Amino acid sequence: MIERAGGHNIAADIDGYPQLSLEQVVAADPSFIILGDSAYGITPESIAARPGWENLSAVKNSKVFPFDDNLVSRPGPRLVDALEGLAKLLRPELFQ
Repeated sequence: MIERAGGHNIAADIDGYPQLSLEQVVAADPSFIILGDSAYGITPESIAARPGWENLSAVKNSKVFPFDDNLVSRPGPRLVDALEGLAKLLRPELFQ
């Protein structure tokens, strides 16, 4: 869904349900960070406070966004809403 929305998933080449280490995320230096766990207290500020993460492109450019994981974790018509929401975060210029 991230790719369909115009992004690139830094874990796309890993099979299964990967859990990246903090070091792997720092090495990948993502341009955006989508917080599917924002309902559980994870915020852009808590991401920026992680050791080494203050230098990530996404953090430096304020591209860390909360996202309603209910839209993507339950297959159904809401997936269209999820795709649109992701596209608005990743490619806002297409919605002006």
